[in-house]
This record gives sequence, C-alpha cells and structure tokens, in this order.
Amino acid sequence: MINAAEIIRSKIGILFVTLDSLRYDVARAAYDSGQTPHLSRLLPHGGWERRQTPGSFTLPAHMAFFSGFLPKLPQPEQPPRLWECRPPAFKTVPPETFLFNAPNLLIGLAQHGYRTVCVGGVTYFSRETPLGSVLPAMFDEDHWRPEFCSPEPDSTRHQVEHALEIADKHAGRPLFLFVNVSATHVPHGHYLGESTDTAASQQAALTYVDEHLARLITTLTTGRRWLVIICADHGDAYGDDGFHGRGIAHAVVMNVPYAAMVC
Repeated sequence: MINAAEIIRSKIGILFVTLDSLRYDVARAAYDSGQTPHLSRLLPHGGWERRQTPGSFTLPAHMAFFSGFLPKLPQPEQPPRLWECRPPAFKTVPPETFLFNAPNLLIGLAQHGYRTVCVGGVTYFSRETPLGSVLPAMFDEDHWRPEFCSPEPDSTRHQVEHALEIADKHAGRPLFLFVNVSATHVPHGHYLGESTDTAASQQAALTYVDEHLARLITTLTTGRRWLVIICADHGDAYGDDGFHGRGIAHAVVMNVPYAAMVC
C-alpha cells in the first residue's frame, strides 16, 4: 500500500505518466510477450493492473485524474485513493490518502511546496485551441512542442529529454512532473510501416516507448526516491464490435493499464 500522505509530507518527487489511448489488452499483451523489457523490470510484480478509467477521452479523464479520481479496480472493494479533495465532514478518509484543500491536486501540491510541471503530448496540452489550454493552464509550468506529438515517430525521446532537463532545473525542490506520452495515440500505424492504426500498431508504439520511458524513470530515481504512477487515460477502438475511436463506453476504451510504485 502506498502512503501518499506521507510521501507528500516528506516532499518526495512525483512522476505521473499517462500513456495516451493505451488499451489494457495491448499493454498486457506487450508485457506478457516480453516486448516491453525495460518497463517490465520496473513495474510491480505481475505487471499492469487492469483498471477502469473515469473518462472515455483525454479531456475528462485528465480532469478527473487532477481532481483526485485515478482509474479504479474493476471490483467492489477499492484500495485507499492516493489523493482526494477535502470531502464533506461526514466522510472518513484513510490516513494514507493525501487530502488537498484546493479545487484540484495541482493547486493542493503547490500549497505543500511542490512545483507542478507538465510535458504535454497530444494537442489537448498544446494551447493551440481554447480546449487545448484547459489542462496545461492548471500547472505552474507547461511545455509542448510539435515534436512531442504523435505524428512525430520519435516523440517519446523528445519528451523524455525535455522532462529530464526540467528535473535538473528543479533539483532540490519537490517536483510533480507530469508527462503525457503521445506515441500510443493515433496515428501510430507508422511504427509498423502502415497507414492504418490498429491494436497491433499501438503495441508497436508501446514497444518504441519502452526504452525511453524506462530511461526517464531510472534516471530520476537514481539517488532519490520518487512516487511513480503510470496509466492510460482511456483506450481506443479499432473496429471492435464495429466501434472506432474513443469517447464511447466500450470495454476496450474503459479498461486501461495502471501501475504505481515508489522507486
């Protein structure tokens, strides 16, 4: 069990990574077949948990995450939440849960001395449109460049290099570092040399992400403890039962991979 309240009292760094659009079945298949060896060495025993997202596309999922609602296990009993907005007086919250007395987690962490930084990926983090400004505006700093976005075949390497520069810049102070990995978001057919996006090409995208994301985690955690949370915001349908895309309550959209560990 992760005691997030104690972690934040101790000013331990927090790395929160969303693998945009990554289906649980794709992540599990890659893990089971040994296609993500670097991440597999870092994930908790057994690899990815299957969880259910609170949002069926990027914007509502991340709004929920930053409000305290991470993906839940598909079962009646749930472990203590990592963080939660201060509830009404009648509700009891486990002592392991970090309570923030603010409209969202990012403001709550800032009140505890954390610098909150976003390395965006998909265009909901780009500030190119009004909606694309909502999520990045929640952070103390936000960073996005076209080479961080999914049409760029080497997007994760660019994102990781930038994230490590940020961590160096803020060394010595508590940091909440958020990275939205775009490579697993469409288009990703190019990872198989194809023009069509499929579950297979998303798995190939995750195979590409593996080395770079693992390098981010191992570099950050060398000589310093971090709370690391990795999950998808939602999945994507590629013709499953005739459905395509996201924003629908299909199982392949709602079931996402999740892992949390202190490294």
